[in-house]
Amino acid sequence: MTASLSFLHSAFPSTQQLLLRPQLNGLTSSPRPSLVVEAKAKTRREDRTARHIRIRKKVEGTPERPRLCVFRSNKHLYVQVIDDSKMHTLASASTMQKLISEEFDYSCGPTIDVAKKVGEVIAKSCLEKGITKVAFDRGGYPYHGRVEALAEAAREHGLQF
Repeated sequence: MTASLSFLHSAFPSTQQLLLRPQLNGLTSSPRPSLVVEAKAKTRREDRTARHIRIRKKVEGTPERPRLCVFRSNKHLYVQVIDDSKMHTLASASTMQKLISEEFDYSCGPTIDVAKKVGEVIAKSCLEKGITKVAFDRGGYPYHGRVEALAEAAREHGLQF
């Protein structure tokens, strides 16, 4: 029986080559090969940045149709309308502006209602400057919640996506 399994000895390293676990309280662990498989660790921010780069390959702001870019943080919400050909910001709105921050008293970050107000403010600002069509850049965030509410409010107040 041992002669038929002799090929296995050449497939596995000897016990001297195996990595042993550290000894705890004088107990020795059995000599087993320790295979450690590590996944490539990516944070949520890195994932979002990768999505944003993929989106930016497709969405470009022109003078006729500038890019409406959204940035969402834990405490605030920022929106810019950008002409990428000139690298120029045409309009912006955020929860840092007094118009929005005084109207809503939020302590733990912007809500959907606040996002709707930011969408309304950016739409009015764009229409005052003669901008009616924009390309929506969600910034790598899912089109859900605050981002969706902002986009819908901007559409309702006259911006065309």
